[in-house]
Amino acid sequence: MLMLTLGVLLWSFAHLFKRLAPTVREGMGDGGKLVVTLALIGSIALMTSGYQSAVGSIWWVRQPSWVLLNNTLMVLALYLMVASSLKVRVTGLVRHPQLTAIKAWSVGHLLVNGDAPSFVLFGGLLIWAVVTVIVINRQDGKPALPSIYTSLPREVFAVIVTGALYFGVAQAHAYLGYPVHG
Repeated sequence: MLMLTLGVLLWSFAHLFKRLAPTVREGMGDGGKLVVTLALIGSIALMTSGYQSAVGSIWWVRQPSWVLLNNTLMVLALYLMVASSLKVRVTGLVRHPQLTAIKAWSVGHLLVNGDAPSFVLFGGLLIWAVVTVIVINRQDGKPALPSIYTSLPREVFAVIVTGALYFGVAQAHAYLGYPVHG
């Protein structure tokens, strides 16, 4: 569980570093980007191996109704990530689409995984996303959301990409022994 916790903490620190210590980060120049990138790669490695080997208390088991809600939140999370990249209309409605996606992903996974390692991983990343939104909003304020005008084909493309990503994620989960539909 230590590796998992360290991975979540390293992820959080690497992402918040520029906001919490801007002069230190600025002083690092372009080398700072490499340091942050390596920290993020290391955090993913720690979280992945730490989660796979972690054991802990189990408070609840997966329920069919929660699986459906989790899958719905996953589609929303993937759509928000895709929308953020493609700058489709929803990005003019949601202030922080990528962080909102992480929050939806985290909540969905907490619903279907009631064990201690899941609380550390998904709960830790949920806390990171909430804290990050608070820090960004305090530092940058809440400027008006941009008006996004996009074409119907671009919107449809975002939905198709989301569906393809969902299918790929579901297949990867099944391959790794974490079925998403049952």
